[in-house]
Amino acid sequence: MKTNEMISHLDHLVLTVRNIDQSAHFFARVLGVEIVEFGEGRKALSFGNQKINLQTLGMETLNYAGIGSGDICLISQWSMDEIISHLKSVEVEIIEGPLQRSGATGPIMSVYFNDLDGNLIEIATYDLA
Repeated sequence: MKTNEMISHLDHLVLTVRNIDQSAHFFARVLGVEIVEFGEGRKALSFGNQKINLQTLGMETLNYAGIGSGDICLISQWSMDEIISHLKSVEVEIIEGPLQRSGATGPIMSVYFNDLDGNLIEIATYDLA
């Protein structure tokens, strides 16, 4: 990593959803993330050193978030075959992929699906084999 980069990594991002509990359980089932509580009963999805905070419309007065407007890419250590097999086993419809895209540090292989609220979720791997 370049020492002159201002940003070192992603800490968290926020998805706006209709129902926090339903969305949290969807992501825990599909992605294997841990559901954690923080603040005054807020919920987040934790994995590695990052988290995805969940909010409903109007929870954050400083932004103009819309339900289903998220588009995130998550990197997996699993093979693409394992990812596809898992998504099928939990009955998640792949809407596109696998196909090669450009990731933050090089080429990635990706599949896409929508969460319960229409947010676009991309699961990718840097292992193109």
